[in-house]
Amino acid sequence: MLSLSKHDAQHTTAAETMFVYILECSNRSYYVGVTNDVARRVAQHNEGLDQKSYTHNKRPVSLKFCEGFDDPLQAIEFEKRLKGWSRKKKEALFKGDWEEVRNLAKNFTQVIIRDSPPFDRLRVTINQSC
Repeated sequence: MLSLSKHDAQHTTAAETMFVYILECSNRSYYVGVTNDVARRVAQHNEGLDQKSYTHNKRPVSLKFCEGFDDPLQAIEFEKRLKGWSRKKKEALFKGDWEEVRNLAKNFTQVIIRDSPPFDRLRVTINQSC
């Protein structure tokens, strides 16, 4: 599962946590995805069974970041937002450097403050469950 559609998200059980994750590929590029099982998904990326996958020729991959969401639609929204972030902004996120994330925002609508949506509804914190 590379990404959940809105239809799939609506059919995810309410109790199921969805995780947005960022992988670092062997060529040092980043891949952003969403899943309900981070360990399984990272293993799938490293197995390389899908030859059309972005990560197929960029293995091995390693997990750099993940966050859990109780609401699958919020997870999808956050995944889309992260895909638009610069490399430097993603790296500031990995470090938990919120001041740098704010400084690197292209506009103020992209600024993430830990106590504002979607972070105010997070179930887990960085790397606790990932």
